Amino acid sequence: MGGGSSDNRRRPKAALFLLACGVAGVLPHGLGPVGRLLPALGLAGLLGVYAVRTVFLRPQGAPAFTTAALEGSPPAVDVVVAARDEEAVIGRLVERVLRLRWPTEQLRLWVIDDGSEDRTPQRLADLQALHPQLRVLRRSRDAGGGKSGALNLVLQQLQGRWLLVLDADADLQPDLLERLIPYAESGGWAAVQLRKAEVNAEANWLTRAQAMEMAFDAFIQEGRLARGGVAELRGNGQLLRRDAVHAAGGFNEATITDDLDLSFRLLLAGQPVGVLWNPPVSEEAVLSLPALWRQRQRWAEGGLQRFLDYGVQLVSDRLNGAQKRDLAAFFVLQYVLPVMAVADLAGALLTGTPPGMWPFSVVALGLSGFSIAVGCGRSAEGPPLPKPTPLNIALAMGYLMHWFVVIPWVALKMALLPKNLVWAKTSHGAAGVEQEEDLLVGTLEENLDSDGIAPLAAEGP
Repeated sequence: MGGGSSDNRRRPKAALFLLACGVAGVLPHGLGPVGRLLPALGLAGLLGVYAVRTVFLRPQGAPAFTTAALEGSPPAVDVVVAARDEEAVIGRLVERVLRLRWPTEQLRLWVIDDGSEDRTPQRLADLQALHPQLRVLRRSRDAGGGKSGALNLVLQQLQGRWLLVLDADADLQPDLLERLIPYAESGGWAAVQLRKAEVNAEANWLTRAQAMEMAFDAFIQEGRLARGGVAELRGNGQLLRRDAVHAAGGFNEATITDDLDLSFRLLLAGQPVGVLWNPPVSEEAVLSLPALWRQRQRWAEGGLQRFLDYGVQLVSDRLNGAQKRDLAAFFVLQYVLPVMAVADLAGALLTGTPPGMWPFSVVALGLSGFSIAVGCGRSAEGPPLPKPTPLNIALAMGYLMHWFVVIPWVALKMALLPKNLVWAKTSHGAAGVEQEEDLLVGTLEENLDSDGIAPLAAEGP
């Protein structure tokens, strides 16, 4: 799928989406006080019932969330990382992956150096000399296709049954594969998304809010799946069955969020995606509002892109009724509500009438607050979750309001401006370069023999 042709198809669709939501938000201001509230009350009622079933009334002990012992010999697993300018964290990641408890001959780590301009290539060369399980591929910075292009490059060389895609800042428990692979195999999943946990949740109020948001997201995804709905991949910590990825056509190089796009293509191919709460994959939350703004614009654009690209197929008989209802509810809550709310506010200012969308917004935020409280109160391995105190819940609910700015802004940009696909990444370990150097030096020293010469083959995990 070419980037230019995809953009030409998306822009009119984005404009139509923006227009429809805008009209739906403004028109009720021409009605009386009661009529102005009817659309919001209707949406709040319909989606409130669906959300309550998903959050409060989910089946207990659903088979999707059980684990089982692995039958037969352990399958081969390829851990894949697309890295650009990751000198601060790449050595730490290699050590973490190679500490995973899995047969050495059945585990390979692939790092695609995607045109790094820092010391990432030198660090990878040093690490490759120490660890035979590490494979490094390189491509030029202007190779195209973004992260998807990097993943497609390595996909053609993989031989394992499973590939685990990680970000360069990922942290993993040593027993992760021992628990994740049996879960995926016994559940018949084509892909499994691990819960994402923030290692720096207590750095500031913003990282704490992101940690609660990730717990909220995993909790909601479990509920959607338990009710016959849809779970989605989140990039970091996604386990993929290699044959399913090939059958879906690999990674889409015409999108800026390969994970969200692949989620839909697996769904349309009848390949189920599961979610696993424990163990998690740990990562770094962004530390500042400008970094969050850049990251969330990319997420919002990629998320809306997939609905524009696959909308016709999503309403076809390729999905069952429960999946269609789940996606419709998610689309309205995640994308329609923020745009309608902004249009409603504009209509209120233009006509001098009170806003009418507040019942819908209150219900959505109230359910979000409850889900955050339940998610953060669950037993969770990895970095501790923020305690679900009233103050923290209020912080998280206020923080979620940023989507009411991000989504309308991104929809407007998609409708008016051409899109240039670029390799967009979040900076990792900005304050950890010296620690990374110490770790690499320590690793070199540990692997030197008595003559100070690195052995030809280092031991596996």
